[in-house]
Amino acid sequence: MSVTLVVLVGSGVVLVGWIWASYNRFALQREMVENSWSTVDTELRRRYDLIPNLVATVKGYAAHERETLETVVEARSQAVAATGAPEEQAPAENLLVDGLKQLFAVAEAYPDLKADVHFLELQKELAATENRIQAARRIFNGNVRDLNRRVQQVPSNLVAKVGGFHRAEYFQIDAAARAVPVASLAPDLPSEAKPVKS
Repeated sequence: MSVTLVVLVGSGVVLVGWIWASYNRFALQREMVENSWSTVDTELRRRYDLIPNLVATVKGYAAHERETLETVVEARSQAVAATGAPEEQAPAENLLVDGLKQLFAVAEAYPDLKADVHFLELQKELAATENRIQAARRIFNGNVRDLNRRVQQVPSNLVAKVGGFHRAEYFQIDAAARAVPVASLAPDLPSEAKPVKS
């Protein structure tokens, strides 16, 4: 066998090995994006489950704030119905966060509500849930960034085209919705209930 043939065969083996490894890495990254989105979705569902109790508690003290309560209930319904890709869910999530901010702004006007143990517990749970949502969103967006970078970079973009791997969408939230929608209603809340910004 000539040296040229050995070099050609060796190069072919290396190229096939690289394509195989690159394809498998794309498959792994796609799975990581899907898995991390599942975590975000789980935390969003936890938030949805807290909202009816929160609205009911506020309603007990501030029943005449009907418009705000209805806004939150409607925003929750839209967010629950908005399933699918992150870019499809983000607008509904932004509306829900805005509604929760309005709800907590209303609660500021009711000292008895702010002192209600049930309300404080719901507020603490919501703050913890919001922190978990932000952490899961950061992991998801990091996985999306890594996948998108490889889809665009040469030479891995060739494997992406042949293998059918595409850019994924980030889970974007409006700048106004970045803060956790939990007002500081009680000065003695433990530090774990304090909001964390992303």
